[in-house]
Amino acid sequence: MLKNKFVAKRVRDDRLRKRIREKVKGTPERPRVHVFKSNTYLYTQVINDAEGAVLLTASTLEKEFKEKSKNGKNKKASGLLGEILANRLKAKKIEKVVFDRGVYPYHGRIKTLAEAMRKAGIQF
Repeated sequence: MLKNKFVAKRVRDDRLRKRIREKVKGTPERPRVHVFKSNTYLYTQVINDAEGAVLLTASTLEKEFKEKSKNGKNKKASGLLGEILANRLKAKKIEKVVFDRGVYPYHGRIKTLAEAMRKAGIQF
């Protein structure tokens, strides 16, 4: 039994992350969109797992994002980030992706990000 709650949460998240990554794989045709959510910011990466390469990134820390939105930690901000990421994917001629929510439940900011990408024309 783990005494420290932080260590127990870390072990649980590692198990969940490993289980998800066994099922979700990025290919050159359908790269993986990975999301990391902190209390303040939201970060996304588009990854080709076959080569182990990061193709694109977008976050609420970027200058392009901050010009459009003052607040980076609400649903409106995550929707805007989804649009920015979708536009970058289209510029690279990537229409289909695999969505990797990480250890976060599919609701709130994560769901809003995914819906904004779908609305912009990205399929997953």
